[in-house]
Amino acid sequence: MTRFRTVDLLVTVLIGAAFGVAFLGYGQLYTLIGPLTAAFKPAEGLLAGIWFLPAVLAALIVRKPGAALLAEMIAAVLSMLLGSPWGWGTAISGLMQGGGVELAFLLTRYRHFTLPVAMLGGILSALLEWGWEKFSYYQEMSWTYSFLMLGFFVISGALLCGVLGWAAGRALAATGALDAMPAGRERAQRARVAART
Repeated sequence: MTRFRTVDLLVTVLIGAAFGVAFLGYGQLYTLIGPLTAAFKPAEGLLAGIWFLPAVLAALIVRKPGAALLAEMIAAVLSMLLGSPWGWGTAISGLMQGGGVELAFLLTRYRHFTLPVAMLGGILSALLEWGWEKFSYYQEMSWTYSFLMLGFFVISGALLCGVLGWAAGRALAATGALDAMPAGRERAQRARVAART
């Protein structure tokens, strides 16, 4: 269960690298919407869940302890090396985000890879990331606004990370691209059961 096969490692690295590049573009979105959120900064929290996606995808597809954290750290460090505006803070965010997803699957002893667990992963990532951002970037934000931002982080983590990540994992499995992975084998098993009934 805990030992990574070569294919597990390759898929985890590919997920992290793909998102590391994509995050550069996503980071620019914050610059574009800056004028819109200037009056109500907590609204930025609604975008947070996308940052947690590499972790939840790796956890759902690879299904090995450490896959979520590794994919998220690769995405964060690569994004940082490619010029993320948040510098070293990007790597710390990767640790918080990957750690949150990892914790959710750890609570099930890596036995349940369901939508509720994926959503819990997004929520725990949101909590950890909010804590990091509150004391690193938003120290002067009022506690009222900070808790509003936390609420938006949690909603975004549950939906943009949990639900979107779970749906993306199932969609990838349905193509047959994940047949060598546990997620692909699970899909094949469901198809065999459905064919018998």
